[in-house]
Amino acid sequence: MRTATVGRLAVSLLGALVAAAAGYVLFFELPTTGVELLGILLVIATALLGLRIAGRLAGNAFATYNVAEVAVEGPISRDGGKRFPSGPNTTPADDIVEQIEAADADDNVEGLLMKLNTPGGEVVPSDDIRRAIVEFDGPAIAYTTDVCGSGGYWIASGCDELFAREASLVGSIGVIGSRVNASDLAERMGLSYERFAAGRYKDAGVPLREMEEYERAYLQGLIDDFYGQFVERVAEGRELSEEEVRATEARVYVGEEALDLGLVDALGTREDAEDRLAEVLEIEPDVREFEPERGMMARLSIGSAQVAYAFGAGIASVLDTDEEIDVRL
Repeated sequence: MRTATVGRLAVSLLGALVAAAAGYVLFFELPTTGVELLGILLVIATALLGLRIAGRLAGNAFATYNVAEVAVEGPISRDGGKRFPSGPNTTPADDIVEQIEAADADDNVEGLLMKLNTPGGEVVPSDDIRRAIVEFDGPAIAYTTDVCGSGGYWIASGCDELFAREASLVGSIGVIGSRVNASDLAERMGLSYERFAAGRYKDAGVPLREMEEYERAYLQGLIDDFYGQFVERVAEGRELSEEEVRATEARVYVGEEALDLGLVDALGTREDAEDRLAEVLEIEPDVREFEPERGMMARLSIGSAQVAYAFGAGIASVLDTDEEIDVRL
């Protein structure tokens, strides 16, 4: 490991020196206009760019990590709340899937460590993350800190083992769908709903009128279908019967009780999960966090989302959907 570190440093410094020399020739020696100051600034910029590129090359050439860690934190959604910020720590599901796939394609990575600290979120994005974990070529050990509920537990069912803290909240194996009933308000304001739709169920759940019983049954059927899939995933992943899973009735459990019910494999911290992964792989683990790369504009966008969330949290739960019914795990 010491040799690899020295090698990375040597390659990085060599890359910076080569880039600085090239920048000096291109931007300082060759110009005849006399703008030496601009040339020096360009040399420095080129050297920094060269250092960054060389650092990446050195990291790949002298990699010491053998375990990838990917985190799922905050509400789970497809786009991470880009349209309406659903929370200050929300990560797009597609980004998480991309990092798991990147770890799987990395020849240095032998095992996957998943951090799950999420209350859940959208159904299909949660399942996409779970599928990526199942398809990972190697053992996947998950650990939770505060909460691993609903969609988070859907993801956990795809891992080989799950660790939880004594005070972690685990479970919530259920599905919820909701709609705003604004028919009385619309009536008081003198608003009426005029329907133009092709297909009997196209406007099922529209908030400006009372719901018909056949519409309610139709929408509840969708929720039941999602719940059935959830139960199957958990039963398969945790080696429980579907009856045992349904008996939880979407309750959350603290760590000790979750362990007794077979919802987690052991009580412990991140270090315990890492030790377990080392035991399975029979290696000395060196963990690298796999995170999505974000440019300056993306970082500014995240900052704006955090401010918007702090100013008016709650608007996303009503508006962040293209459907009249907001279905979440």
